[in-house]
Amino acid sequence: MTLASQMIRHSQKLKNTQNVVWHKPADLARYLSKDIKPAVGTRDVLSRSYCCGFIEKINQDSSSSGRRFWIKTNSSTCSRKTTGRAIPFSNMNTEHALGCAWSIQRRHFSASSDLPTHQPIGMPSLSPTMTEGNIARWLKKEGDKVSPGEVLCEVETDKATVEMECMEEGYIAKIIHGDGSKDIKVGEIIAITVEEESDIEKFKDYKVSESSAEPSEVKKPAEPVPPTKEEKAPTAVSVPEVPKTEEVSRSEDRIFSSPLARKLAEDNKVPLSSIKGTGPDGRILKADVEDYLASKTKGVPAQAAKDSAAAQTLDYVDIPNSQIRKVTASRLLLSKQTIPHYYLTVDTRVDKLMMLRNELNSIQESSGGKRISVNDLVIKAAALALRKVPQCNSSWMNDFIRQYNNVNINVAVQTDNGLFVPVIRDADKKGLSAIAEEVKIVAQKAKENSLKPQDYEGGTFTVSNLGGPFGVKQFCAIVNPPQSAILAVGSAERRVLPGAGPDQYEFGSFMSATLSCDHRVIDGAIGAEWLKAFKGYIENPHSMLL
Repeated sequence: MTLASQMIRHSQKLKNTQNVVWHKPADLARYLSKDIKPAVGTRDVLSRSYCCGFIEKINQDSSSSGRRFWIKTNSSTCSRKTTGRAIPFSNMNTEHALGCAWSIQRRHFSASSDLPTHQPIGMPSLSPTMTEGNIARWLKKEGDKVSPGEVLCEVETDKATVEMECMEEGYIAKIIHGDGSKDIKVGEIIAITVEEESDIEKFKDYKVSESSAEPSEVKKPAEPVPPTKEEKAPTAVSVPEVPKTEEVSRSEDRIFSSPLARKLAEDNKVPLSSIKGTGPDGRILKADVEDYLASKTKGVPAQAAKDSAAAQTLDYVDIPNSQIRKVTASRLLLSKQTIPHYYLTVDTRVDKLMMLRNELNSIQESSGGKRISVNDLVIKAAALALRKVPQCNSSWMNDFIRQYNNVNINVAVQTDNGLFVPVIRDADKKGLSAIAEEVKIVAQKAKENSLKPQDYEGGTFTVSNLGGPFGVKQFCAIVNPPQSAILAVGSAERRVLPGAGPDQYEFGSFMSATLSCDHRVIDGAIGAEWLKAFKGYIENPHSMLL
């Protein structure tokens, strides 16, 4: 339904449009579509001269063809003599005119006249998945002067702790949420700034009102304007409250039960009101009466009291969830519920890989470089395999499959705060020494909870290694959306292999690797092809240096 048709249906409200036009177009649409009025603030935010210009703009724009509406202006609002003047309100240009009224940039004004101009600072969205955050600590205090680019506070997001910078020059008049404040929703006001230092004292006892905390909600007026004789007040449609199931089934007039249940209850002189029904809408069934009689004879209430006393003796501690743990839980739950997983496992012989690693570490130690781990070699092999089989370096986008040209490998890092996955960008183009250096840097940042968004965003494939640090032989990892695959690496174990002769044998070290795939993107043959390429790089590691 267009804005014009809404105005036709609710034309009786147009007598108050003079107050509505001071607010953004969304408020007017809401005003005309519901039986409530938008909250009207001070009209001094626009000058009187602009008011007249705005009314004239509506008059000019309403010359289009179509149904017109008329707004009576008041001489107390405009400096010109417009009393009794009818202004056409065209259905073609109304939205444009109202948009012009809100296009003037202005600061926030308090609902109280004794407070000066001030600017609220809301909780920013510092990551794509952030819905709420915590204030780790404030680097500025009330009364401090701030300039653009200065760090105001440290915010704990769903990914890491990020510094929040100031956008405008001014003074911090009031800090609403102090150090350690938790579960602050995105957009919620956390501080107030003013332009003049002398205005700080006026915000000493300032408290955020509900309307300021939730600007999108519209309050009902305290005293609604009664309709005139010519107009009929719109009828308020009340939605009847649906009573709970138990209340429906146990109304004062009747208790719903089956005939067999009533007969059995009467024979055993059991009041139906003492029995809880398990049927549709709380209906009491025969089985409910039988269960009640059985519980009476066996003394179940006494046993339940014993069980409750035993439960109270349990010793436990409740550990609050961090933001990263909450987001990890929700994303992995979404992954398991919506992504069709399948798993492919291979055993790769790593004798040559270990020999190459020892040789490279000898060179690194002599040159003062970082030691290269087996995980660094796995990251390099996975990146080169993605370059060879780019179908696995893709994401499901509902209407199409997005195949990435960059090979950015996320590395799973376990910390005390939860699981982090910092990214190694363009891993296929970097040397082993550079990968080893970068992995150690981002892993340390993850443990210190100081990762920046650029440190963990933009990954196209994930590697999770539980073999080296924990000795896990083999496991299946959950796909990290929007990626389509994740590699789970187990530990290496020595095995006995048959030799050339009947009594000959040799030893070899094998490492298990399991690829979890999104079947919407990666078919089974494609996943097997990627694992074949990965195994080739692991068993012939010198090919990674070419």
